[in-house]
Amino acid sequence: MSPRNSLRLSPKQLGVLLAATVVGALLSLLAVQWCRVNGWTDPGQHIHMCYSDVSLLFAERGLAEGLFPFVDDVAPDQVMEYPVLLVLVAGALAALVPGEGLDAERVLAFYDLNHLAVVACWLAVVIITALSTAGSRRRDALLVALAPGIILTISINWDMWAVFLGGFALLLWGRGRSVWAGILLGLGAAMKLYPLFFLGAILVLCVRAGRLRSLVAVVVSGAGAWLVVNLPFMLTQFEQWSTFYRFSSEREVSFSSMWLAFQWLPLDGEGFSLLSNGLFLLCCLGIAYLGWAAPQRPRMAQLCFLIVASFILLGKVYSPQFVIWLIPLVVLAHPRLRVFLIWQAAEVFHWAAVWMMSAKITSGGTFGEGHYVIEAAYGLGIVAHMAAVIWIMVLVVRDILNPQHDTVRTAHMHDGGSGDPLGGHLGPHPDAFTLPGLGARRRTSISW
Repeated sequence: MSPRNSLRLSPKQLGVLLAATVVGALLSLLAVQWCRVNGWTDPGQHIHMCYSDVSLLFAERGLAEGLFPFVDDVAPDQVMEYPVLLVLVAGALAALVPGEGLDAERVLAFYDLNHLAVVACWLAVVIITALSTAGSRRRDALLVALAPGIILTISINWDMWAVFLGGFALLLWGRGRSVWAGILLGLGAAMKLYPLFFLGAILVLCVRAGRLRSLVAVVVSGAGAWLVVNLPFMLTQFEQWSTFYRFSSEREVSFSSMWLAFQWLPLDGEGFSLLSNGLFLLCCLGIAYLGWAAPQRPRMAQLCFLIVASFILLGKVYSPQFVIWLIPLVVLAHPRLRVFLIWQAAEVFHWAAVWMMSAKITSGGTFGEGHYVIEAAYGLGIVAHMAAVIWIMVLVVRDILNPQHDTVRTAHMHDGGSGDPLGGHLGPHPDAFTLPGLGARRRTSISW
């Protein structure tokens, strides 16, 4: 396959990917059908594993009353604890719901609108994933189209919007569009913070390739896009705007976090935030060293996956839908079917255990009363999820240290590329800076 053809999808490839995603979308609708018919009430929505923040926030954040978050003044308990762009999407979709007031029909209409919107993002992510890998490995995107983790969690929250923006940014970076990549990263960070971590991978690779101009372009354009979205609300609705950042810092350990095992420590939410963020910074420094000392320049997707996975493992919360953040990155970083299926099985088990635990809590103990199987399954689910993610991280590090094991690099070079489909401007450039210790010789020649 020529490099030119590797940049496009054939009609057959596009048709297969779209058809597979439609199948996944229909399964995602089937998975939440009990709640669509019976409503999102406790404990039924947990017992039937179809809980959604979308329907809950429509009722509790003034959306059903016609209040537009970050624009209208709302009561303190109605402030949405999310970044600006996510809030604007929720408010805009709420404005499309016909009628007035809070009733079952309007809740369902709002939920369905949001489900349709995230499915559209899902379709885009599948295509982006196919275009972001080696031309001969387009079929890997089918894993995103049919991933159980996406099917079961896509409509819990608005995370797929951020996955779309972050993935699109990486694709544009891979096509040499540094400024546009930065704009998409800025918008992604205004939706959910985690796409911001992609800048860490870009920094490491730009320094290694000696391409600081590309780094500056993506950082400046990203900061500009973030400010364009955020600054108006920072100036006019600072209390609402800052709620997300205060909430993230102050919230207690929750939802499948590893820190649940350390709650005996004399730390509050801010203390655990400091500890979590400190360890995440150490992981990022380790990933940077790996990127600069590896025998060959790592691929963009590999570093992005390692950074996001570290954040997920060390965070104060791991909501079931966070698996969506990792799925496209795993497919781009280490597309091995057996590994993917084992990991997804662990995540599905964790997902089911979370809802059984939630059902027991929201039922006042009547669901599963007197049985400790649910608590044991919940703990096992957390361990299984963490072990599976760490396992894939180890495999990705192995591929970085032994590039001959990297199937995507091999396929891209066979297609006539540099070895990294997301290399962008960095692809043809030799290393300008490396560190000793992992098989690479030190060389420094940074230029603008």
